Order: sequence, then C-alpha cells, then structure tokens
Amino acid sequence: MDDHHVLGTALRASPPTPAPATLLPRVLHGLGLGHWYAELEGPIGPLYLAWGPHGILGLRPAGDPTRFEEWLRARTGRPARRAAELPPALSARLAAVMGGAHRRLPVDLSHVGSFQRAVLTKTCEIPRGEVRPYAWVAREIGRPQAARAVGNALAHNPVPLLIPCHRVVRNDGGLGSYSCGGPGAKRTLLDLEGAQPDVLEELGKRGVRFVASSATRIFCFPTCRRARRISPHRRVELSSERAAMGAGFRPCRICRPAEPSARG
Repeated sequence: MDDHHVLGTALRASPPTPAPATLLPRVLHGLGLGHWYAELEGPIGPLYLAWGPHGILGLRPAGDPTRFEEWLRARTGRPARRAAELPPALSARLAAVMGGAHRRLPVDLSHVGSFQRAVLTKTCEIPRGEVRPYAWVAREIGRPQAARAVGNALAHNPVPLLIPCHRVVRNDGGLGSYSCGGPGAKRTLLDLEGAQPDVLEELGKRGVRFVASSATRIFCFPTCRRARRISPHRRVELSSERAAMGAGFRPCRICRPAEPSARG
C-alpha cells in the first residue's frame, strides 16, 4: 500500500475537530467586525447600542433584546450579536459625548435615504442647550415646505441622543414627541442640557417664537446663546418672522431664524 493511500485513509478515519461555535464571533468582535450590541446606562435609563465596522448603527431604550435585534436586522439586513460590553475605546468616547463633550462619534448612516441623511446631518449642528423648530431644519436643507417630512425623518432617527433629535421642537413652540422614551424623556434631556423646557413651553403658549434686542436690533430663537445675553430691559418678544422684520429687526447670523434671502 503506497503512502498516498495510507494518508487518505488516515484523513477519512480522523476528521478534524470542529471549531467551537463561539470562536468566529469572538474573532470578529476582537477585530471590530460584524454587527454587535450591548447595554449601557444613559441619561434617560438603560440603552441598547449597536455598532459595526463603520460606526454606530442604532440606539434604543433597553428592553426586549429580541425586539431590538429584529429592529436592527430590519434596518441593516444583517443579524447582530449581543456583547458583554462596549469596546473600551467606543465606551470612553461615548461617555464623553453623553457628558457634554464636543466630540464626534462614528455613526453609520449607510442604511438611510438621502433626505433623512440630510435631516440628521443638519440636526447635528444644533448646539447643546438650544432647540430649533422642524421648519428650521426643513429650510436649512433647502426643503422649506417639508417640515412634516422632517418630523417623520426624526421620528425614525436610528441613533437618538447621538444625533440630537430631542433638540428639534414643534413649530408652535411645543416640545413635541420623542422616539427614544417619549415626551418625558425629551423634557429630561433638554433640562439636563440647560434648554429650560418649561420656559420654552410657556413662551410657546404665549405665542412667542423669537426674542430680540432693542439695542442690537437682532432677533433670535429664544435658546440662542446670543438671545440669552439680552438684558431684561432690552428684550423684545416677537410672534413671527414677519413681525420681527416689520419692526426693523435683523435675523441672527448664529441661530439663523429667517430665510437665507432675508439674512443679508
């Protein structure tokens, strides 16, 4: 019997031991590949956060892990495995951002359409402690008639908190709904950031949409950092952009409360 025959018989008689089912997931996790999610503590309670090779994929209040996995798979077309914890580097960056640091996190928006991506990108420009109405976002992305569509796009924001849709409020001054825990969670987040949601709602009920300085003749959204420096005796409350323009006020270049053509 030749060597080739003996070797072939030995291979057939002793098949290789299969690798443990957990080996590939561990390797992928170590390399930062695949889709994963883990639970973490957030400013409004426990959260599930999912990530992949190109950044953070999704964030939702923690609850039924199966439902979260189904939601994520419907978005990305790929399954996600649960990890014991976030990768250390991602955890540190996430903690800094949630603590108020002005740092960028990698977010994978490859699974959203161009309109929603424009809405989410613009929303990221709203500073901490400030709010803007849906109509502002629509106008800023060049779709001034699409305020309702903006609201729908934000309602399906895959990564709330990180893309701060809680800083977008109703055009009538009300706080509006929030996909990551409801209106109560939105109020809590705005309060933590110093946006004074109770004051915003009170202004909305009185029909106040803008405030202006009688000294500078500039009008702003009420939460704009420039508006907060207006002395009480110089503060003018305004109900609309038309009223502001009619009274001779100019729109603020920081918060941009008016149409681009009117800002001069």
